[in-house]
Amino acid sequence: MHVGTSVWPCSLVLTKFLDRWSPSSNPNTNQYSSLLDFRNKRGIELGAGCGAVGMGIYLLGLHDVVLTDIAPVMPALKHNLKKNKQMKALSPPFDFVLAADVVYIEDTVKPLVETMFELVKEDGVVLLGYQVRCPEADVLFWEMVKEVFEIEKVKKEDLHPDYAYEETDVYIFRKKKEHTPIM
Repeated sequence: MHVGTSVWPCSLVLTKFLDRWSPSSNPNTNQYSSLLDFRNKRGIELGAGCGAVGMGIYLLGLHDVVLTDIAPVMPALKHNLKKNKQMKALSPPFDFVLAADVVYIEDTVKPLVETMFELVKEDGVVLLGYQVRCPEADVLFWEMVKEVFEIEKVKKEDLHPDYAYEETDVYIFRKKKEHTPIM
């Protein structure tokens, strides 16, 4: 079975974090209210796999969502979208770039970071569900990300209590005002 045809823990953790704090689910003002207000915003999910994060955020109000993955995964993703809601195609830049469990091959790190940077608006955010899968890819990823993004790690107590796995984290990236080019 290909890795893109399973729902991985990072997808669940990220989706449940969004669900917990989004104004559409939580009408009380909280520290994430403005960040997770999806009205009139657009997003893209990189490495969508089954599409759990993209479909989840669609249900939370981000109605302009593009889901992407590598060619072998697309038939399963298309099947899941057909069974759920259709989402229209868009062009960059996006208010939200979403990714969960996408850092596991060292050779894909540079294109991933470049893609995140190019797709997100200057005032947009990258929301990342993360778990170490490959130590070499992990080191390279964080070296490259810190060059172009401000990094905020969501506190464990802010994750959904039923989906706060020890080995899984959620990060919020914002473009640095001044950054060095990705090498």
